[in-house]
Amino acid sequence: MSEERREAGPVIVLVAPQLGENIGMAARAMANFGLRELRIVAPRDGWPNPAADAASAGAVHVLEAATLHATTAEAVGDLAFVLATTARARGQMKRVYGPADAVPELRQRAGEGQRVGILFGPERTGLENDDVALADGILTFPVEPRFASLNLAQAVLLVAYEWGRGGPLPFAAEPGTPPAPRVALLSMFDYLEAALDQAGFYPPDKRPPMARNMRDMFLRMDMTEQDVRTLRGAIRALVEGRMRRKA
Repeated sequence: MSEERREAGPVIVLVAPQLGENIGMAARAMANFGLRELRIVAPRDGWPNPAADAASAGAVHVLEAATLHATTAEAVGDLAFVLATTARARGQMKRVYGPADAVPELRQRAGEGQRVGILFGPERTGLENDDVALADGILTFPVEPRFASLNLAQAVLLVAYEWGRGGPLPFAAEPGTPPAPRVALLSMFDYLEAALDQAGFYPPDKRPPMARNMRDMFLRMDMTEQDVRTLRGAIRALVEGRMRRKA
């Protein structure tokens, strides 16, 4: 994920979080997907909190850069667009977003230079109505209505994942061996079929269709050069081992 994309991420605002462990795990979720700016409003157990460091699994850079605020209004004062996460209807006339709808809106506004943020409420009660009133819209998740409560860090993780989704996978770009050229495949087929002939594998009247089917089977595998070398080496080991046993 590029540095520019990381910097454009939404500010994560934790309102009155109760447990330091949940703050740390929320920071870990942010770091997993390149979100960096954390704001903490009136944490129950004070700040800094050693339990947060221990639970962050190394995301201490997020915690060390986190800012402490007395009120939600103070924490969102410089933001141009804010979403409030909740699983309950609040009776407020606000647009409701799912994560997949919210992220394009956040990304577009961030790309225009707007500061954007997302509010998360305390673990036991969620956001107060007055906190939700400060937001431009509501962000909710497609949870089971009869069990809609999410752990604070889980909620942050869902948003962070949606923000990071579509970015490059961490090791997908690692170079692998190139696809096997046709000449290497045909050579391996010839070698394998000769070995199978010596082993009496093919019934005389069925050899052509069976050989074609076997070639089709290998071609469906999209084999790499390394695949061909490995398979050919395995066939050679079987053939030479059989010859040594006979000798």
